[in-house]
Amino acid sequence: MRVAIIGNGIAGITAARWIRKLSDKAHITVISDEGDYFFSRTALMYIYMGHMRLRDTQPYEPWFWEKNRIQLLRGRVETIDFHAKSLKFKEKDDVHYDKLIIATGSKSNKFGWRGQDLDGVHGLYHLQDLAAMERHTATGIQRAVVVGGGLIGIEMAEMFHSRHIPVTFLVRESSFWNNILPPEESAMINRHILEHGIDLRLGRELDYISDKNNDGKVDTIQIKDCEELSCQFVGLTVGVSPNIDFLRNSPLSINRGIKVNNFLETNQPDVYAIGDCAELDTPEVGRRPIEAIWYTGKMMGEVVAYNVIGRKTAYKPRLWFNSAKFFDIEYQVYGDIRAALPPEHETIYWEHADGKCSIRINFDKNTEGVVGFNLMGIRYRHEVCEKWILAKTPIETVLKNLGLANFDPEFYREYEQEVVRTYNQKFNKSLQLKTKRGLNAVTRFLETFK
Repeated sequence: MRVAIIGNGIAGITAARWIRKLSDKAHITVISDEGDYFFSRTALMYIYMGHMRLRDTQPYEPWFWEKNRIQLLRGRVETIDFHAKSLKFKEKDDVHYDKLIIATGSKSNKFGWRGQDLDGVHGLYHLQDLAAMERHTATGIQRAVVVGGGLIGIEMAEMFHSRHIPVTFLVRESSFWNNILPPEESAMINRHILEHGIDLRLGRELDYISDKNNDGKVDTIQIKDCEELSCQFVGLTVGVSPNIDFLRNSPLSINRGIKVNNFLETNQPDVYAIGDCAELDTPEVGRRPIEAIWYTGKMMGEVVAYNVIGRKTAYKPRLWFNSAKFFDIEYQVYGDIRAALPPEHETIYWEHADGKCSIRINFDKNTEGVVGFNLMGIRYRHEVCEKWILAKTPIETVLKNLGLANFDPEFYREYEQEVVRTYNQKFNKSLQLKTKRGLNAVTRFLETFK
């Protein structure tokens, strides 16, 4: 069986690895025009900041691919002949397949701004974007402008800040990432961005980008209803969208992404789509049709491998979670945490006096079962939080045992007592935190759910 995989990101490579685990006979070809080897996309920023080299972000040594008989092909697929089951390249011979997995990931959004294609205007997703940042930094950037207030935007701002390049950060919303973060956490990140000397402009939008020197290179931007700024680099970080433009006129069923069922099958025989480019026909309750998240791509890669070899397996993502880092503040979310608290939920929110760490726990008003955790500057154990949420554990039971969630109490300060005190004050209770701690207690706790 010839399996072709377009895309060597986390989804495509996980699929290749699992197909090889499950089948010794499959002939696997992974195709990408981005780079020679799979790398951790989330680590791009650390290469620019000097913390890592590209090879440090590659989880597998070069010999791994030959040993596991996974062929790597550098090239860009121009079109797909689904009837003939062949991939067409501009300067390479066709590649024929019996099963095809499309895992082409995302591309940075552009919304038709004047000047968006000038030299010096780039997103931050591919290796080529990182190379562009390095090239422009080498020739001199007196000021960079980052447009868009999401995770990629703050990463790019931190990257330039690490090279002592002044950054203006345009955020259309009235507060950073306030469509995702609750108000208190969003305000915390606003303060933190400003503390790092970033020129944060809330409620401001890009109007257009200019090259007044008429040399094809960006030199100014106009802020809508505001001032003009001189700059030598513009980062467009206003989200991403499925990287499927080359498939728009194909027989594939496409909406925003490539439409797939719960087995990750497209409307074309023996063709699957996974990762950022896949759009589920019937996502599970509370989940989005497209989730451009590292761990969902990894899970889809494993599931599609079973389906490719004929072991029918439905894609069922685990409880929603995500993590990131805003300069020095780590962020974790488990379960149902929304920017605006829904009427059926109640919340407990505790924030440290230094304004740089917080704990939020949401629970159902009627059942009192916990539904979500939001953590800033503090780590909680994934497995513990997930078990509590899936079991709809009552909030008071969770609070009594909150110390179990602490990631590493031997090396990190514990704030569980303060959270319990906040709950007692808000609801006029006299709840007490249990004192059991340590890994053994966590292990015993998790055993009760088996």
